[in-house]
Amino acid sequence: MVRAALLQMCSSDMPEENLATARDMIARAVTEGAEFVLTPEVTNCLSTSRTHQRAVLHLEDDDPTLAGLRDAAARHGIWLSIGSIGVKTEDADGRFANRQFLISPTGEISARYDKIHMFDVEVTPEETYRESDGYRPGTQAVVADAGFAKIGMTICYDVRFPALHRRLAKGGAEILTAPAAFSHVTGAAHWHSLLRARAIETGCFVLAAAQTGVHPTSRGARRQTYGHSLAVAPWGEVLADAGTEVGNTYVDLDLEAVKKARKRVPSLSHDREFDGP
Repeated sequence: MVRAALLQMCSSDMPEENLATARDMIARAVTEGAEFVLTPEVTNCLSTSRTHQRAVLHLEDDDPTLAGLRDAAARHGIWLSIGSIGVKTEDADGRFANRQFLISPTGEISARYDKIHMFDVEVTPEETYRESDGYRPGTQAVVADAGFAKIGMTICYDVRFPALHRRLAKGGAEILTAPAAFSHVTGAAHWHSLLRARAIETGCFVLAAAQTGVHPTSRGARRQTYGHSLAVAPWGEVLADAGTEVGNTYVDLDLEAVKKARKRVPSLSHDREFDGP
């Protein structure tokens, strides 16, 4: 049995503030027995301003949020999934990476994953996103070994692409991470259904630490996210739902549930080739 803590945050666009908040929440999670702690997407900076992001984001090697959270993982001796942080890249077009990190109990980076699917949508005429304008998509699916389980890494909009999750499960994943800063509009309509479907299809635990609320900003438009950090079991039942308040949500994971679900419905081994359309 492994105790996981999902950190539900309302990140601002100031990385130093968000780091302090995350470190406090991690310390609190450890006092509650958490061995695996997960933060949401864009833990370091939730901003709609590319100009502001260019001013406050860093390359991975110089990023103070990454350094601070690695230190926290080492100090507390826990596995830490940094849901994602925005980092600068050396790309010629200047776009950032939306990058997730799995940090070991010694503070080492065990794995990193760049979000593959970019959120380029028009939810409503007033709520339009072009994530690919500021972030370049990743190209590599990642399964990481955390010792207690194999972790398949995804981020937010990835949840709408079942093929990625099936590939991760077939690659050995027993837990799928789905950190998010989900739109409050699409969240109300789709969040629970999507996460439960990905768990059912793969026989994996799905752990989704989320951003919530109306986010403080020093520059650019304010953004509202859905919250409801969720833990879903391999059979599809919701084990924990954080609602909309900032805070920690805890769930105890019995990895035997993965084997049991896959034995009952072994769909991962039932693929067939077919023609058309």
